[in-house]
Amino acid sequence: MPVPAEPASASVRPAVATPRSQGDHHYRELARKVRSAGLLRRRYGYYAVKIGGTLLAFAGGCVAFVVVGDSWWQLGIAVFFAVMSAQLAFLGHDAGHRQIFHGREANDRLGRVLGGLVGISYGWWMGKHNRHHAQPNHEDADPDLDIPLLAFTRSQTRDRRGLVRWTAKHQAALFFPLLLLEGLSLHWAGVQAVWRGDVDHRRSEALLQLAHLAIYLTAVFTVLSPPVAIAFIAVHQGLWGVYMGCSFAPGHKGMPTYTGGAVPGFLHRQVLTSRNVRGGPWVDFALGGLNYQIEHHLFPGMPRVNLRRAQPLVRNFCTAQGIDYAQCGLLRSYRYVLAHLHDTSAPLREA
Repeated sequence: MPVPAEPASASVRPAVATPRSQGDHHYRELARKVRSAGLLRRRYGYYAVKIGGTLLAFAGGCVAFVVVGDSWWQLGIAVFFAVMSAQLAFLGHDAGHRQIFHGREANDRLGRVLGGLVGISYGWWMGKHNRHHAQPNHEDADPDLDIPLLAFTRSQTRDRRGLVRWTAKHQAALFFPLLLLEGLSLHWAGVQAVWRGDVDHRRSEALLQLAHLAIYLTAVFTVLSPPVAIAFIAVHQGLWGVYMGCSFAPGHKGMPTYTGGAVPGFLHRQVLTSRNVRGGPWVDFALGGLNYQIEHHLFPGMPRVNLRRAQPLVRNFCTAQGIDYAQCGLLRSYRYVLAHLHDTSAPLREA
C-alpha cells in the first residue's frame, strides 16, 4: 500500500514526545530486523565500482576541459563538474558515516581526499553533519537550522535585522537563488574551520584545500581567457551549490522542529523530523541516497546501496507502531519546503 505524503500542515506540527524506554525497545527491535536482513554489511564491490566510475568520469571531464580549450562551450563542462562535485561530496558523506570501510581511519582518509577534490574541509563538514544527525531539526542544536539569511521557525524571525530580515521576509522566493551562493559558503566555512584549528588533521586539510585552490585556478585561468574563466567558475560553483541545497533540503525542511528538553526518543526523533523522496534509480543517483532520509538517519552506517532494500522494512515497522512515515515525490518535496518557508516568514510580512 503506498504511503501518503505528509500534509502541508506537517511543517508546523510539533514533534510528539514518547517514553524513551518504549522508543528504545522499538528501535532495538527494528535494528535486529535490519541486521538479520544483512543490510548493515559493507558493500565493497559496490563502492569499488561507484568510486572508480566517479573518479574515471571526473578524470574524463578534466581531459575534455583541456581538449575544448578557450571556448564558451566550456560552460557545458562547468555544468558537468557541478554534477561531479556533488557526486564526490556524496561519496565523502558516505565515508564520513563509515559506510565504505569497517575502520574509521580508512574512511576518514578517503573522505579527506574526496573533500580535497571538491575543495571543502571534510573535518568541518562531518563535525557539523554529525551534530545535525544527533539532534535533527532541534532549533538550538541542529546547525542546519542556523542559516542567518533564512528563518526555519517562527521564533527565528524575531532576531532577524537589516538585510537578513529582508531575505527571511522573502525567503520562499529567494530560496533557490540563494542556493547559488551555497558552494562558496561551503568553501569559506571550511577555510575558516581549518584556519581556527577546529578540525583534526589540520595540516593535511590545509594542504588539500590549498592544492585544490591552486590547481583549480591555475587550470581555469591558463586554459581559458578571463571572461570565459570567470563565467566557468560562476556556473560551476553556482550550480554545485544549487545541487547540494536541492539534495539536502527535502530531507528535513518543512518537517517538525522542537526546542529545549522536550525531545522525543531516538526512533521517533529521527523518523518524525525526516522525509523520504520517492523515485527510481535516477533519484537514488541524483540525490546520493539522501532520498532515503529516514532510513539513513536511523542507520547512518548502512551502505547507501542498501537503503532501498531497507525502506519497505522500516516503513512497515513504523506503520505497525503508529509512527508517521513521510514520503512524497521530488517536486512535491520542494513545494513543501517553499510552503514552509513562506508560512514561517509570515510574521515578517505582516509586521
